[in-house]
Amino acid sequence: MRPFLLRGRPVLLAAALAATAGCANVEGLRNEGDLGTVHAPRSLWTNIRPEPPGPGQQPGTAAVVPGLPKVPDLSMRGVNALDVVRADITAATAGDGGTGRLVDPRAIQRLALCTQAVDGGPDCPVRPAVLADVTGNGREELITALDIDGRLSELRVYTVQDDGTIARILSRRGVLEGVEVAAEHLAVREPTSNPKKVSVSDYVWDPEAGIMNLSQLTLDECSSANGSAPCSAPGKG
Repeated sequence: MRPFLLRGRPVLLAAALAATAGCANVEGLRNEGDLGTVHAPRSLWTNIRPEPPGPGQQPGTAAVVPGLPKVPDLSMRGVNALDVVRADITAATAGDGGTGRLVDPRAIQRLALCTQAVDGGPDCPVRPAVLADVTGNGREELITALDIDGRLSELRVYTVQDDGTIARILSRRGVLEGVEVAAEHLAVREPTSNPKKVSVSDYVWDPEAGIMNLSQLTLDECSSANGSAPCSAPGKG
């Protein structure tokens, strides 16, 4: 058909299109073929359910760290971060009986590498403390991590409560590709099976629960100097 005939005869045009649908050489129309059947998700192991966590076996709950003196000025600036981590890891190890629910069973052995120096000495696997207000109350929280095996780490966030006690408001075990803090958000970046993607877990302060809760889980491109390099390759451990 010529263009002027197409404009003047819309009925014939519709018929022609109906007749030629599926011909790849006519106006770019293609037959996609059988697109397949959409199936509903299939649930696996529906008769198996995990047991509920026992008392003290919930890593996502706030917990006062035992054995630490109260902080009279409610400021983390005068608190020894290593003392806090030691007390927390010791209590968590005793609490979970070595099952690994609250803390990696190797954490106590790793902490033994730390000396009595303020920074724990050159072999101490506890990362330098970072102070940042992630609760929005104007007071800084203490953010640190205990590196377990060169790849796996135990991330911890602590706050000073109104009564001066120190409480853990976030515990997270993972491969810390990166940790970012902004305003009242803490983002944890971890590698995925896709070498060009990382998962980003965004934690925000939940005043009702008194902890930092997971608010969003997304995928992001790996960061690099030129924007094209993949994430660091998975290691052993």
